[in-house]
Amino acid sequence: MIHSLVCPETVSRVSSVLNRNTRQFGKKHLFDQEEETCWNSDQGPSQWVVLQFPQRVCVSQLQIQFQGGFSSRQGHLEGSQRGEALRNIVVFYPKDDNSLQTFPVPPTEVDQLKVTFEDTTDLFGRVVIYHLRVLGRKAV
Repeated sequence: MIHSLVCPETVSRVSSVLNRNTRQFGKKHLFDQEEETCWNSDQGPSQWVVLQFPQRVCVSQLQIQFQGGFSSRQGHLEGSQRGEALRNIVVFYPKDDNSLQTFPVPPTEVDQLKVTFEDTTDLFGRVVIYHLRVLGRKAV
């Protein structure tokens, strides 16, 4: 059975936060399940989110809800196990809309994930994400 792999012990980092206003647009809003909050990146050529899980997990799906006009045309999911270099897992192609989009991931065991958003639809390279969910199961 698959479920959300992000837990309170998961450590997250993001490439940037709009105007460094972490209270209003910080990374915590990616996972808070609130409809009114979001992570809003600052401008730049690519934006990313890194997740460090407290134990090894087997990822099978990635779900993202962008704000239309502030999405990415192409994303990369990379992962690694402790001490290893990141390796490419899958490339995905989001739509530029407000829907919750689901991207299948070949079942992969990792301790760390990096989601990179490239070719943003915003002229300045900003990304706005209301929900980011990593689904799968704990590795045995």
